Amino acid sequence: MKRLIAAIAVCGLVASAFVGCGGAQTSTTTQSSSTATSSKVEVTPEPTPTPIPYNPNPLTGLENDGSYPEGQRITAIMVNNIKECRPQRGLSDADVLYEIKVEGGITRFMALYSDYNTMPTVGPIRSARDQFFRLVLPFQPLYVHIGESVVQKQYIADYDYSEWNYDSINNMFWRDQNRLSQGYATEHTAYTDGEHIAATIASEGTDMERDYGTSTLFNFVPYYEPAYVPADGESAGVEIIHSSGYKTKMDYDASSNQYLMSQNSSAGYTATKDENNGEQLAFDNVLVLFTDIHTYPGHEQKDLQCAVYGDGGVGYYYNAGRYEKIRWTKGTDLDVLRIMKDDGTETPVQLNCGKTYVAVVDIDEAINFDLPDQQAASDAE
Repeated sequence: MKRLIAAIAVCGLVASAFVGCGGAQTSTTTQSSSTATSSKVEVTPEPTPTPIPYNPNPLTGLENDGSYPEGQRITAIMVNNIKECRPQRGLSDADVLYEIKVEGGITRFMALYSDYNTMPTVGPIRSARDQFFRLVLPFQPLYVHIGESVVQKQYIADYDYSEWNYDSINNMFWRDQNRLSQGYATEHTAYTDGEHIAATIASEGTDMERDYGTSTLFNFVPYYEPAYVPADGESAGVEIIHSSGYKTKMDYDASSNQYLMSQNSSAGYTATKDENNGEQLAFDNVLVLFTDIHTYPGHEQKDLQCAVYGDGGVGYYYNAGRYEKIRWTKGTDLDVLRIMKDDGTETPVQLNCGKTYVAVVDIDEAINFDLPDQQAASDAE
């Protein structure tokens, strides 16, 4: 089995301080003597700086301006990305978007929202997979999906995480009759929105209270500090190969200081747009994380994919037209994802505030990764 082993080195700095002392002189003459006198000087201590209040949005790191309720669970929604189901709805409103390969080389999305109350129509909703669930489990989101793989079913049982599945809560979703009439397959037609989720929360008595405090999904630069500058160089964008049939491209747009998302199609690359508003998906941060992705033993018939997170690995961070190679660790299912500098010191890399796209990519595809210096394949080994 392929494994990525992150090298860890611990460095310490030792500083020494030296203090010099001087003495006073007493001068005398044959006719008179003088005695040195000193007066006590009152020194007013400098006031202790008042700590700057830090109240971040848990998904973006931006200051909470009251636009989302504090102490409320975030919401995660599984969204279909099979080519026939495009364009999807509601993805431009997501604060974080994950894309990971599932069976048959296709990819799927998991969209995260700070406040379910303001969610627009989102979908098509699709089934849950453990490679997504394990990434956000430490934040205990409301997890919305229709069905799940047999492996994910076991994870839900192990963590007592039964919410929310279409199999048991049918009134939270609806089928788009227009799409059905156009010949779309049934699994490409299920949607939900904030109104339906809120009604289901009320009827089911779902616990939506979570005190994240100052904890955030990623280690963000505090919003009152200068932005972090990725160290390795400039980059006009990145092409991410998930499989031979599923590729995602992020083009840096200097005018908006964001990355505009496109996906491969029969016409090459097509802008990934939100059917709700016609907007192309745009992100402030792009994370590409390489790891071993393989078929679960015993699940070859359905090709259920296992993403290995416990070993950590290499990756790349993109922001404001620049990039930096990073290391990442996850540990157990209940550990948060950590992003660090690739120098063996475990120094955290702070993401800049804003929306984030996260691609978890099979290490076998590193050779096809489009990096400006063309070193992605050798770096990832």
